[in-house]
Amino acid sequence: MASATSSTVDTTVGGGGIHLPDTARDLVKILVTGPFGVGKTTLIGSVSEIRPLHTEEQLTEASAQVDDLAGVRDKSTTTVAIDFGRISLPGGIVLYLFGTPGQERFRSLWDDIAHGALGALVLVDARRIDASFDVLGLVEESGLPYAVAFNTFPDAPRHHTREQLRAALDLEPTTPMVTCDAREADSSIDSLLALVQHLIDRPAEHR
Repeated sequence: MASATSSTVDTTVGGGGIHLPDTARDLVKILVTGPFGVGKTTLIGSVSEIRPLHTEEQLTEASAQVDDLAGVRDKSTTTVAIDFGRISLPGGIVLYLFGTPGQERFRSLWDDIAHGALGALVLVDARRIDASFDVLGLVEESGLPYAVAFNTFPDAPRHHTREQLRAALDLEPTTPMVTCDAREADSSIDSLLALVQHLIDRPAEHR
């Protein structure tokens, strides 16, 4: 896979048609994962060149008994299977993006969705870092290489240093850690590119 920068990526969402470009060479499955309400659906929707597939349902009083709404009180829907989108990068790289549900009750789906993925982008909310621990554990257990992207929220704390955030998540020094705004295509693409570059840079024996 060749490296790329966001300035060379066509960010016209939904404008690429449903067919793969003739230049497609490397087809790569990527997980977009993270806890409930962190912005996975938003990120995939912001970058997908095809109309994204969403499997969202309304939150109900029954689900409120099992889904932790702390920090996401305004959220009214939840992904119950997968989100799916596609983005073509320079060098013939095409990313198929699979968004995972964030709640423990959908744990049984995780292994099936993760099958065949080459890496994962883990979204984190700085307001509730501890909500990411279970997902990070799943990713590490799977052996998938990953990058971490802190999705920016207006009321997120700004006083933490990068070193403090990395320590809070117990990340390896080689694990990419970036910030992004999942609503913005360029920002989301930069996060995905950080993961792709991480996959490219890994020693051949670990690919």
